[in-house]
Amino acid sequence: MTIWRAIQADITTLAVDAIVNAANSSLLGGGGVDGAIHRAAGPGLLEECRTLGGCPVGEARLTRGYALPARHVIHTVGPVWRGGASREAGKLAACYRSSLGVAEAHGLRTIAFPAISTGVYGYPIDRAAGIAAATVDDVIRRNPDLFEEILFVCFSAPDQAVYAAAIEAAAGA
Repeated sequence: MTIWRAIQADITTLAVDAIVNAANSSLLGGGGVDGAIHRAAGPGLLEECRTLGGCPVGEARLTRGYALPARHVIHTVGPVWRGGASREAGKLAACYRSSLGVAEAHGLRTIAFPAISTGVYGYPIDRAAGIAAATVDDVIRRNPDLFEEILFVCFSAPDQAVYAAAIEAAAGA
């Protein structure tokens, strides 16, 4: 049975099988959580990312974790919020499904997600949290023993509260 919850922490400090990077499509580093992950992992991460040829929105790619406590990094590219009429919800859900698919394919059982697309990409956090929780809940319901633990890692206590409420709503549905 998968344990899933929201925590307030620095995702770069977690000793899990994989942390998910809210990357840009080049996979070559950027701001926010992407920049923090690249800085914490060290130059090997950038070198490996250069060999991947980028990543389209909604897909995911796997690298080693290098200097991170996490063994791997799953890079996914979330949608930029454009008001909701550009199929952002489906693209964001695809980020979670793709990331969990990569984790499953590589036998990774403990996964930590950031709040994908809620920073500079401007996705409203309440909507993003609802999509994240509903998508993860769907995956867990279909295969309850696939993952040991899935974390939604939030930078602030208010963000953690939003994700915790979304998890409660999805799990209770």
